Amino acid sequence: MNLAVQPFTEDDIADFLANQPDFFERHAELLASVQLFSGHGDRAISLQERQASLLREKIKALETRVLEMVGHGQDNLVIAGKMQSWTRRLLQTTQARDLPSAIVEGLASEFQIPQAAIRLWGMDAAHAGEDFAQEVGDDVQRFAASLNAPYCGVNSGFEAVRWLPHAGQAQSLALIALRASLDAPVSGLLVLASTDAQRFHSGMGTEFLERLGELAGAALSRLQAPAASRPAVNVG
Repeated sequence: MNLAVQPFTEDDIADFLANQPDFFERHAELLASVQLFSGHGDRAISLQERQASLLREKIKALETRVLEMVGHGQDNLVIAGKMQSWTRRLLQTTQARDLPSAIVEGLASEFQIPQAAIRLWGMDAAHAGEDFAQEVGDDVQRFAASLNAPYCGVNSGFEAVRWLPHAGQAQSLALIALRASLDAPVSGLLVLASTDAQRFHSGMGTEFLERLGELAGAALSRLQAPAASRPAVNVG
């Protein structure tokens, strides 16, 4: 019976070499004679040269990643420093009624946010005449209570935009619900705005804004009325 001999394929050769790690030790002379394309033109190079070239490329890629990581680390240090400075400003604000303006002014100076505004509800009656305690509609309160994360995106005509000093210039927004603590009900809304339509966008990460809202909410808790006297907000 004449049986056809199946030729070796490239995969067969690759499998053989992968399963015979000592092949080139037994046939060391092949390493010097194997010629490969360099990957940069048609020049032929030895296997050792090709391996060295691949290693150099991997090292270059790793160096690029390290530089990126260092850059991100430096950026994070800068942001952490600004957050610390902003938080220090809040801690040094002796009068509770001055906290909303300290928050807004700090955001402008530390983070270069063009416009910001705060409205609070459930505040102590002693602060009733302050700008931050002006009446806020039920719709805004329900919207704020529904935010599980800061809203970031275009200015779609939110009522809260009217709180800004130059509402017509707001192209993108971040709307951050304010709470005295993580498990407390929402007691206010912080509005950040920019003339840059991409400054706050729907695809951006919100972790920094969440931390900012937590700190602001905790600081502003000094303005709240006793829990028993706060009106309930229906979020249904």
